[in-house]
Amino acid sequence: MTSVSPTREGYPADLRALTSLRAFLAVGVVLFHYQLQWDPALGFSPIIERSRLAVDAFFMLSGFILAHVYGPAFAAGTFSYRRFIVARIARLYPLHLAVLGSVLVMVIVARAAGVQYDPATYTAEGFFKTLLLVQAWFPSLVGYNWSGPSWSLSAEWFAYLLFPAYALIAMKLKTRPWALLFLGVLGFVVIDAIYGQVFGKVLPRAEDDMGILRILPEFLIGMALYGLGRRWQWSRGSAISASAVATLCLLLAMQFSLDDRLVVALAAPLILTWSMLARTAKAGPLSAPLAVFSGEASFALYLVHMPLLVAYKGVASELRGIDSSFYMSPLELAGLFVVTMVVAAALHLGVEKPGRRWIRRRFEGRATPPSGTV
Repeated sequence: MTSVSPTREGYPADLRALTSLRAFLAVGVVLFHYQLQWDPALGFSPIIERSRLAVDAFFMLSGFILAHVYGPAFAAGTFSYRRFIVARIARLYPLHLAVLGSVLVMVIVARAAGVQYDPATYTAEGFFKTLLLVQAWFPSLVGYNWSGPSWSLSAEWFAYLLFPAYALIAMKLKTRPWALLFLGVLGFVVIDAIYGQVFGKVLPRAEDDMGILRILPEFLIGMALYGLGRRWQWSRGSAISASAVATLCLLLAMQFSLDDRLVVALAAPLILTWSMLARTAKAGPLSAPLAVFSGEASFALYLVHMPLLVAYKGVASELRGIDSSFYMSPLELAGLFVVTMVVAAALHLGVEKPGRRWIRRRFEGRATPPSGTV
């Protein structure tokens, strides 16, 4: 990927605060799925329940980061769609193939041992759609469990293919980022209304059933947020205050179980204010090595946590002679979380990073970019 000068568009090349934000978002998704596994008598957290909407923040972040990295090249006429697609494949596929392959082995071994998985969600059609990352491109009555969270990768892949169109719109409105933001918000409102009529639910509930409609406006909103941020200059104190207020407002909306669409809307100022914190180059704990590494490994955590959860419940139910829908104890969940974090770190270091480097060297014919790029 094209490297970005430390002063390009007013932002540093490496937006460490936003990298760290990815870690919080990924952990939120993990906790959401974990909360579904414990006994409701132990309590229920609205914040954790609404953490499933972290996916929408990821979609906005994608638009923001890709505008940051590729915007200058697109404006200068040096953007290479081929290199872009190679970089996106390198970003998604090493981990995607590793996790999907592991799930395939798990299902084959389980069936050979007489352990039954839901045949409606582990189909050959679902496997190949997941492999090609097109499972969220079509209406679906049944979700595919081959690699559960990868529906969002399918949506991301769709947006990547359309990136030149997004970039062209952003360039046309480069001096009017508010207009670009309005266009993204209008797109969300219109698509949400149509989706509600057809599917009977709000757009932030779209996953396997046309999840691409969810990213279409949110990716554009992320690009608009970048356009706004590069035009502003805040002091470190202002950035800290604004990011604290934006974070608090989002958490309160989640705690009081406000409408999904409002929670998604509040993710936008969160990303913008955290980016302004990154722009000060003094993000404090958010720029600490551990926080940044956690953000870099968040993709692995996001992808692997569900397969590990399914595998654990399958094995535990067989050993105990009980149904796999059993509630997990807090101790079990805590132990599984630690194991999942370790596996995610190992996959990031042992599969994701070397796989990404190999693909880019093989198909780009040049050295890989600095770690600050995507």
